[in-house]
Amino acid sequence: MPTIVALGEMLIDFAPAAADYPTLKAQPGGAPCNFLAALQKYGCSTAMIGKVGDDRFGRLLIQTAADCGIATEGIVMDASVFTTMAFVTLDTAGNREFSFARKPGADTCLTEHEVDYSLIDACRVFHFGTLSLTDEPARTATQKAVAYAKAWGKLISFDPNLRKLLWPDDATAATQMEWGLHQADIVKISDEEVDFLWHTTPAAAAQKLLREYGVRLVYVTMGPRGCYFANRNGSGTTACPTGIHVVDTTGAGDIFGGSAMSQMLKLDKAPEALSAEDMSAITRFACCAASLSTRHHGGINSIPEEQEVIELMRQG
Repeated sequence: MPTIVALGEMLIDFAPAAADYPTLKAQPGGAPCNFLAALQKYGCSTAMIGKVGDDRFGRLLIQTAADCGIATEGIVMDASVFTTMAFVTLDTAGNREFSFARKPGADTCLTEHEVDYSLIDACRVFHFGTLSLTDEPARTATQKAVAYAKAWGKLISFDPNLRKLLWPDDATAATQMEWGLHQADIVKISDEEVDFLWHTTPAAAAQKLLREYGVRLVYVTMGPRGCYFANRNGSGTTACPTGIHVVDTTGAGDIFGGSAMSQMLKLDKAPEALSAEDMSAITRFACCAASLSTRHHGGINSIPEEQEVIELMRQG
């Protein structure tokens, strides 16, 4: 049975196939699925809850997840809507801009009655993000699933994953992000999302989440500058490795999150019980995994092998 279950979007990223695009390649992804694929790569058992269209891209997403080892029985196919698509453009540094075909996309149409609660029963960690909170009925389905997981004592993991284009306005996005943060035990949030919500520093945001929101473990990712981590036992900063030729940052944050979760679970400690040394080791692995992923296009297919990550850690 799965140790980690994620609920949320599965979509196709149409990203440049090479530096001289306009040729685009279909890359299966979606933040929760990228997150689970990293966990699966590093030895954890996972399952996905979501909805795709009964179309070629939906079948590709399910097959890709299954090929990664992710349990797919919680993924619903719906012939009445198309699988969600994202179109990605890259600048010379590999940074992304998005546009979406999602009015509606299948991921937004998941209903509370389609959620496989037996998967949540079996798991230790339940993970979600905000893209499943942008539209009904997926918003209610997500809220009900989170409430169910909390009621049964599951660890709640949350990644805000802000995509402004998918929200009617910034205030609505902030409201749903705040709701998610109040549910979470473990939060992975970016410095850009911290600035969006509170206009403050990663360190101040981490302390705010611990003290005011009841979060037990915080990672604030800072792109190429690494990560700030904190729980009640301490805090610190982990740098990203240098010398990585960045091609595409798609999925790097999700891979960081999944990699960090895999290492935390291997320690078999509660999030609040981790020492500063534990968190430093966790984030070192995650920063190396995420950095290595940027050498290739796409999210799921860019996750490095564990031995590659370990070798890069040794170099540092």
